[in-house]
Amino acid sequence: MNDTSRRGYLEIGGGEMALHLTWVFGFGLLGNIISCLVCLAPLPTFYRICKKKTSHGFHSIPYVIALFSAMLWLFYALFKEDALLLITINSFTFFMEIGYISMYLLYATKKDKILTFKLLLLFNVLGFGLICVLTRFLTQRQKRVQVLGWICMTFSLCVFVAPLFIVRKVIKTKSVEFMPFSLSFFLTLSAVMWFFYGFLKKDQFVAVPNILGLLFGILQMVLYMIYRNSKKVVVVEPKLQLDTSEHVVDLEKLGAAICSEIAIGIPKLNDGGDGINY
Repeated sequence: MNDTSRRGYLEIGGGEMALHLTWVFGFGLLGNIISCLVCLAPLPTFYRICKKKTSHGFHSIPYVIALFSAMLWLFYALFKEDALLLITINSFTFFMEIGYISMYLLYATKKDKILTFKLLLLFNVLGFGLICVLTRFLTQRQKRVQVLGWICMTFSLCVFVAPLFIVRKVIKTKSVEFMPFSLSFFLTLSAVMWFFYGFLKKDQFVAVPNILGLLFGILQMVLYMIYRNSKKVVVVEPKLQLDTSEHVVDLEKLGAAICSEIAIGIPKLNDGGDGINY
């Protein structure tokens, strides 16, 4: 092979690499933008809390879980090479959730404050602290990335289970009250962007959870189209409780809390499905 041919192959290879990196950056950037919009969705909730000077009727669980998730992904991204876009979105989420939780605690009742502090102690202090210590002292750099990736992926998959309980509730009650189409749409769109980002970067820990997120998002949108005009069926169920003494969180309540808290700030389709209400 002469020098001209060699240069031609190098130019083609360089062009393909540049195109590949452009796609990676594009999907990661879009993922950041959409995830930021979803993260900003609870702002109307906290406007109402500040206006009424009470957080009664709202839950701190979604914000504690989101903070823990952001901390895990930040810790993973700090050891992962070329993970700037993961750092940016999770840093933004981290500070937003700190702000949400601080505002919630400012206006929460004593009982809700105690529950929130217990959850923070369980997830964000003890849980995250244990992960930091074990991965720091029991693993080397590359192995540490793998272990942290598995932890992040497992936790993300567990969080994606929560909407399944909302799906069950929608089917039983034939009501989409806690599962607005716009929320499902934006979360599905976010899952698409992060899946392709992880796929193109060959990062299975980012890609795999978002496959599940994509499937659940499509399922929720299909159910919304089926039940959006259905008459609600009242189902009498035992009152759900949070067993704070044993730190047991009911997943159905968690799912309902996540959907109801986030959905407040996202535009919804009107009853006819042909317009948007805010």
